[in-house]
Parts: sequence; structure tokens; C-alpha cells
Amino acid sequence: MSTPVVTHQFDATEVRLSVHEWGGDGPPVLLAHATGFHGMVWGPLAARLVAAGRRVFSFDFRGHGDSDAPDSDYSWHGFADDVLAVADHLGVARDPALVACGHSKGGAALLLAEQKLPGTFRRIWAYEPILFASEETLPPKDDFFLARAARKRRNEWTSTEEAIAAYSAKAPLDVMTPDSMRAYVEYGLRDRGDGVLVLKCRPEVEAQVFSMAPNNGAYAHLGEVDAEVLIVCGEISTSVDPALGARIADALPHGRLEVLAGLGHFGPQQDPDACAASIVAFTG
Repeated sequence: MSTPVVTHQFDATEVRLSVHEWGGDGPPVLLAHATGFHGMVWGPLAARLVAAGRRVFSFDFRGHGDSDAPDSDYSWHGFADDVLAVADHLGVARDPALVACGHSKGGAALLLAEQKLPGTFRRIWAYEPILFASEETLPPKDDFFLARAARKRRNEWTSTEEAIAAYSAKAPLDVMTPDSMRAYVEYGLRDRGDGVLVLKCRPEVEAQVFSMAPNNGAYAHLGEVDAEVLIVCGEISTSVDPALGARIADALPHGRLEVLAGLGHFGPQQDPDACAASIVAFTG
């Protein structure tokens, strides 16, 4: 499993966040993860970006990884605050060479952050950002099917190998490369104190995040995003399919769409080579 050069924590406005520095020289790349994941899951892709001459950072959103998990409603605007705090802490906010990359919720958080503080990001690479095509902000949805599924997630494991075997045997995570899967599991579990491993992103937190997804409201304000944005979709995805991806790209003043052949919603973990190549091409 790829490991960062340095992992550290810092105090943001409301929470303490964990940041991973993967090393490298050249233009900076900031990686924002999906719901239920963490910053270390980017390891295989980060290694490819470092090899391609990029300086790479990732981080754990609140409620995920080793960042604080506050008692809150997990509004996605809080995740936008996390992005802004990390970019400022690393000194890459408003850097014209920076490309901010997000997967799923991470992509939506980048767009929300740019809407909140325009000019923070010059370029955004967003793999299937979770946006609801509505001109009005939708209410939270406690019975959202992803929230229901999160509440039922298994949360006790005897070993990382047991968890890897289970996740690798069934959808949706069975598409991950072995390196991505190992990164997801090894950093995503903690010993609860009795030798049993449990998820760092607790099922109840993941469910709250999914419940708040329809309420993010980013779609209605896409016209305010002046950054150059590449919306990337997996060809066979059913989450943000190419048709919805095209609608999102068209709503952005400087948006365009790229469809990656044969991939689904977990493209960055399914094919880090293709996603790294897309990011490098986008950075120019």
C-alpha cells in the first residue's frame, strides 16, 4: 500500500482535520474523497501523480478517517468548509497551478467551496460529483436509500484480511484494485479496544452524510463557479451517469465532460491509471 510522506493534523474552525502529504514536486494537486472513504484511499492514484511530477495532498473530511467526528447534522456545507480550511492551511488556496480533485461527495464539496469563496480554485476535476438536478434546495432525506444501506453496514471485523475478503467479494466495492482496497480497509478501520475492528466512519455518521446529500443545493448555483471544471463520469455508472454529467458540465460557465470507458462510480479506485492520466492532462 502506498503511504504518505507526512500525515499531520491541524485545527480548523470547528474540527481537527487530518492531512496527508504524498510528496512530489511541481504543480500541487489536492484530493477530496467520497462519503465513507478517507484521504488514504487515494494512495495508488497519488503515487501515480507524484511519479508524473505533481505535488500531492489529500485529507480526511470530518467524520471520516482520523479527523474529528462532531455531533452534527453533517451538512455538506460543512464539508465545503473543510476543503477551504485544508487549502488555506496548505497554502494552495488561489494558487493558479493548483488542481483540486474530488470524488463523489468530494467533488460536490469542491464546487460548494468555490461557490462559497470564489477564486479559491482555478481548476476543479470532479469525478461524478453528487449533485441533484434541481433549481431549488431539496430537504434532507432520512430514508434516502444510501442512508438506509449505510445504517445496515457490518461494523465488526476480526482482522483487516477478513474485511478485505468480504468487501472484495461483492458489489459495490469489488471493483477496487487490490492496492486501493487495502488502503481503504487498513486506514478505514480502528481497534475499538477489545481486538475487534470497527469503521472509523461510523455507520450512523455515513447515514447522516447520505441523508444530507439532497440538501447540498450546489446544482442551482453552478453558474456562479468561474473555475475551469472537468466533470468526469464512468461510462457504465448509475450514480452520476454521462447524461447527468453532461447536464452538470453544461450548467458550468467553463465546464466540460469526460467519460472514462468501462468505469463505474468508483473509478478512482477501479482504475487509478486512467484517472491519474485524466488529471495530468487536465493540469496541462
